[in-house]
Amino acid sequence: MGTGTLAILALLPIVVVAVFLVGLKWPASKAMPLSYIVAVLLALFVWDVAFPKVAAASVHGLIVAVTLLFIIFGAILLLNTLQESGGLHTIRRGFTDITPDRRIQVIIIAWLFGSFIEGSAGFGTPAAVAVPLLVGLGFPPMAAVVSGMIIQSTPVSFGAVGTPMIVGVGTGIEPLAQITDVSAFVFGVAGKVALLHAIAGLLIPLFVVAIMTRFFGKNKSFREGLAVWKFAIFASLAMTIPYLIVAQTLGPEFPSMIGGLVGLAIVIPAAKKGFLMPKEDEIWDFEAKDRWDPTWTGRVELKHSDIYAGKISMMRAWSPYILIAVLLLISRLTVVGEWLKAGKITIPNIFGTEISSGWDILYSPGFIFIVVSVFTYYMHGMKGQEFARAWKDSGKTMIAAGSALVFTVPMVQVFLNSDGGAAGYEEMPIVLADGVANIAGSMYPFFATFIGGIGAFVAGSNTVSNMMFSLFQYGVGVRIGTDPTWMVALQAVGGAAGNMICVHNVVAASAVVGLVGKEGHVIRKTLLPFIYYALLIGSIGYSIMWTAEKGIFNIGTIIAVIIWAIVFYLIATNKKRLNAIERDVAS
Repeated sequence: MGTGTLAILALLPIVVVAVFLVGLKWPASKAMPLSYIVAVLLALFVWDVAFPKVAAASVHGLIVAVTLLFIIFGAILLLNTLQESGGLHTIRRGFTDITPDRRIQVIIIAWLFGSFIEGSAGFGTPAAVAVPLLVGLGFPPMAAVVSGMIIQSTPVSFGAVGTPMIVGVGTGIEPLAQITDVSAFVFGVAGKVALLHAIAGLLIPLFVVAIMTRFFGKNKSFREGLAVWKFAIFASLAMTIPYLIVAQTLGPEFPSMIGGLVGLAIVIPAAKKGFLMPKEDEIWDFEAKDRWDPTWTGRVELKHSDIYAGKISMMRAWSPYILIAVLLLISRLTVVGEWLKAGKITIPNIFGTEISSGWDILYSPGFIFIVVSVFTYYMHGMKGQEFARAWKDSGKTMIAAGSALVFTVPMVQVFLNSDGGAAGYEEMPIVLADGVANIAGSMYPFFATFIGGIGAFVAGSNTVSNMMFSLFQYGVGVRIGTDPTWMVALQAVGGAAGNMICVHNVVAASAVVGLVGKEGHVIRKTLLPFIYYALLIGSIGYSIMWTAEKGIFNIGTIIAVIIWAIVFYLIATNKKRLNAIERDVAS
């Protein structure tokens, strides 16, 4: 069978997701079983994979789904515990004291705090921490999920103390004989990845607020989000400058963690002093809750009552989140991590195949969430019935999320484990990427980021996407006669951006705040930021790789300049409109 035909067939499971989940807005619990069936049929009857291997991949997927549900349960439990104790009331008051403007709040929590948590733990943990915190502050659950997913881009390549680079790129490129020092190779690529992320990430906080005001504001206006562009750019640079410096000097372990922490240390005091902040008469907020679109809310209902006023001090209210950050960081240290992983439950060679599975229960962020919830019970002086209610409500939400994940993750595992069949084809992701490369030729750098993004979209992980495609991307770079290390960097950046639209990350983030069944609505809103990220970086990558041969004014440079020109035009015209409004009001 020809490469093009195989690539089209390999694309079918993704097309099913795009049509039914994103296009027709089916819930993941209905769309993902169809995608799973398509993947299984292709594996069995086109790739000719043995049934035991398909079954083993499915079982492995179910086990991975259980590990995700464990994290979801822990995140919801902490949220409900803080709800019951009154801690959320205090945290909300603290952010209101900085500013009641939701645009500023989402930048601080989603972008800066989320980047720090991503650097500490990765694997979707920021959504499990930042998203419920936003909901606790009064954000519509869908607005919180969309915001949390959009920032799952810039910090992701260096998430979990550099895992996507060290494990993802390092393992993926290891078979290449000419690379004798994998660590040095990863260090060099990490500097390129950080530079590309810093360029695209400059506008991510602005994207977050603009999309929030456009889809969840009273006036449905991008303009209201763009109005805080100065603060958004300031917050972006406060994170990305130290992030870039750390990547260039220390390597891939700490850019996101230190970038997020330094950003918080700079931005919060500046915001308190009014630096680049909206004026009092320009404060932006959501409409009253009874006017929210029904699709914005879910099963998790957070109530704010004056009975909690003064019950919990600010330090005690924040202590669970501080403890989470500390424990996540400690657990990712090599010695501690190895000790925690010693308790892993392992299932080797499922059904006699090479596929094995397991569960690092003690290493899981879910375990840390549960431990911190118990700590909160004692620290906040809760009653037994309050804590029991938090457990009961969390269990109900987790069960609802399971119906989507039990098909989503097995589909991914069948898709990834489709090699080794009697037909002799490589696994579906590689076949798909190879088809794109054959068609694109020297234009391939434009597509490299999208290939990385598709890998993350399907696999749910930048790390797995890098493991799958790093060697392939390097090979394409050599084939078309350009610097292959830049091609690997484009892969890593695209894989990070793909987290914005990754199905099971969206399912998990949505489940934490009870938005089960509305995953397609979320992806439709995060698709534009993903396209911006992948296209801009693909264009810059093309320009970098071909400038020596084609000159600086090549098509990559032109497209990148057009993208930036559109953004600056929107900001400039927005400022003119605001000035005109102010003159009208004054007159």
